[in-house]
Amino acid sequence: MRIDILTIFPGMFDGVLGASILKRAIAAKRLTVRVHDLRRWSPDRKHRKVDDRPYGGGPGMVMRPEPFFAAVEALTANAQRGRKAKGPAPRVILLTPQGQRLTQPVVQRLAKRQHLILLCGHYEGVDERIRALADEELSIGDYVLTGGELPAMVVLDAVARLVPGVLGDATSAHDESFSGPRLEYPHYTRPRVFRRMAVPEVLVSGDAKAIEVWRQLAAWQRTRQRRPDLVKAS
Repeated sequence: MRIDILTIFPGMFDGVLGASILKRAIAAKRLTVRVHDLRRWSPDRKHRKVDDRPYGGGPGMVMRPEPFFAAVEALTANAQRGRKAKGPAPRVILLTPQGQRLTQPVVQRLAKRQHLILLCGHYEGVDERIRALADEELSIGDYVLTGGELPAMVVLDAVARLVPGVLGDATSAHDESFSGPRLEYPHYTRPRVFRRMAVPEVLVSGDAKAIEVWRQLAAWQRTRQRRPDLVKAS
């Protein structure tokens, strides 16, 4: 899978891409991630500005449409030239608090794509015409951040771990919270007793069938306690 990210702060992604699972996935060529400085496509060659004052007045600055359109068109053209066989076009995603809520089913759908382009807005927002570029708009929650960079990192991490070969154990993603209509079951490791809190006996019994039953029941119990809305939806 290939993921291109358009941002005016490419340095924000260095730490995310340079550590842990994402770093190993990129090194193993399971995942290709390119972070692009949007200012490269600014029509203002001297100052490389990508924002301007909003028509009609108001606070803040609004990101202009030209850099986004030029960048997406360039990345799409390059991707088409790089494919030996004709395949699906990149899916363009605008990160915005007004978008669809990011959920695990959405992540699972995106993980099946070959190429994603993530658009990061900033300042007061983006010119409304930029929305015409996007195949979909995503939000990571009902709150406002300073830009689309942090949501883009969340999308990148959530999608990447579902790409085949990225996780060490392919089954790791199957039993997680939100992979189905329930939360994940509790996990324990050594020591067996810690500050008078003991690991459930069934988990050290060696009885695989009993352990599976316990995990399923514990998962449903946790879901009913913490997220009863998921139980009702199922």
